[in-house]
Amino acid sequence: MSHDGEGLARFSINQMTVKQLSLPELAAACTDLGVPGVGLWREPVQAYGLEATAKLMRDAGLTVTTLCRGGFLTAIDPHARVRAIDDNKAAIDEAATLGTDTLVLVSGGLPAGSKDLHGARSRIAEALSELGPYAASRGIRLAIEPLHPMFASDRCVVSTLAQALDLAEQFPASQVGVCVDTYHVWWDDTAPAQIDRAGRGGRLHAFQLADWVTPLPEGVLNGRGQLGEGSVDLRAWRALVEQAGYGGPIEVELFNEALWSQPGAKLLTQTTHSYLQHAC
Repeated sequence: MSHDGEGLARFSINQMTVKQLSLPELAAACTDLGVPGVGLWREPVQAYGLEATAKLMRDAGLTVTTLCRGGFLTAIDPHARVRAIDDNKAAIDEAATLGTDTLVLVSGGLPAGSKDLHGARSRIAEALSELGPYAASRGIRLAIEPLHPMFASDRCVVSTLAQALDLAEQFPASQVGVCVDTYHVWWDDTAPAQIDRAGRGGRLHAFQLADWVTPLPEGVLNGRGQLGEGSVDLRAWRALVEQAGYGGPIEVELFNEALWSQPGAKLLTQTTHSYLQHAC
């Protein structure tokens, strides 16, 4: 499948990729390069101001493709669970104000002292039973993002698309679906069938690209490689989601100290070139 004529039409830059840019700098750089979409993060949006960010994006003609992130729904303590639900409702409200239709969920790791993965996943479902209808009432879809298994203990007990869909399918597709991120699923030979399953169910809510470059850095979180520099066949994964019916934005989300040390506008330019070269 060739996308030669498409250029950057479906490209979106996740804010964390170029986190060295302020929101106004990000908007200006996207305008200069013809980047149509941005995936935003709650913390920098809150720092700049929610309404101010929404206006900045509108004035720049930018589409907010996703908001990251909700989730962290695995706590056992009742008070912590109430706080998590309230925070996720706030994230849903923020997403609605920003004009996106998708809030990405990172489910949360094991609570301190717990070894019960099954119990943690069941508490995610319990939280979604309240958050799904609330999100739908605001025109927002929740996208469960499975993270690579190395994050299961501290960040996300949902490690595969199958696990994510097992959770999502307890709710209407208009409320809960999945986010497919190549960095997290590229290793999983069951993922293609799960992408097809998600597509048939109308649950492919977001698609993110990053490459897998080894050795991973100490701390591993910031090891997401520039497109084309690692082990992931990015075009093949794009073909899979498109064969499953996905026609939405393609968001590049990189966490990488070496990339963050570069000038942000230069990095954005480099990332658009890498996208065109390796994912189109």
